[in-house]
Amino acid sequence: MTRAGTAMSSISDTLTLHVPFRLIKRGGRKEIRVPDGSAEPPRKDDALVKALARAFRWKRMLDAGNFATLTDLARHEGVTPSFVTRILRLTLLAPDLVEAILDGTQGPDVTLARLMQPFPVEWAEQGLACQKRQSGLVQTSALAYS
Repeated sequence: MTRAGTAMSSISDTLTLHVPFRLIKRGGRKEIRVPDGSAEPPRKDDALVKALARAFRWKRMLDAGNFATLTDLARHEGVTPSFVTRILRLTLLAPDLVEAILDGTQGPDVTLARLMQPFPVEWAEQGLACQKRQSGLVQTSALAYS
């Protein structure tokens, strides 16, 4: 077989490329997780960022006196009072953790579902819990009590 006047040789060797990764569910969608040590670009968790924005907006509305109770706020927003309470807890997150979430550098274990679980209100304990999880020392849910 020739192409443009040159002979083409058949390639008999097979090249196998091994790319290690895991599929994980995150926010109702599947994502590829690469092994530790691999360069991974920051990715914002849209659901978590939206929940943070809601939490701080609702806190401002309550602080300003726009609503007398959480029930009034929930009714206005079309959600349950329980949901408002769970989302408002996000305002207790450490500032560096909030910044990491907004930058998309919070790590794969910090998700909205996990932050809906109880977490320490002490900022130092929140940071310690995240560091332990990212280093693989703790296999519990995000920000769980150590």
